[in-house]
Amino acid sequence: MDSQKLFGKRIKELRKQNNLTQEQLSEILGVFQKQIGNIETGTTFTTMANLEKFAEAFGVEIADLFAFSHLKQREELLDEIHSILKTIDDKQLRIIYRLLKDVAR
Repeated sequence: MDSQKLFGKRIKELRKQNNLTQEQLSEILGVFQKQIGNIETGTTFTTMANLEKFAEAFGVEIADLFAFSHLKQREELLDEIHSILKTIDDKQLRIIYRLLKDVAR
């Protein structure tokens, strides 16, 4: 999934966590409701000024708007995990193995 679509999903996630409708968020940002919808679907991006307003509206840092690795598809996550596992030493691998077994129970 491309970054613009992931960003849109993240904005939607944060909007819902803050119990805001698209209309309410558009009023806070001073933009048209349709623009919020387009951002959330990944059709369009936004300006730096709006990024600051999004962050303020959600009570997060701008960087948190781009914290969307948890929104990646299963295959993307597995590929990324596999890449990480290739770079670690045996001791780290054993620790991760134990953690995964505990979480999967």
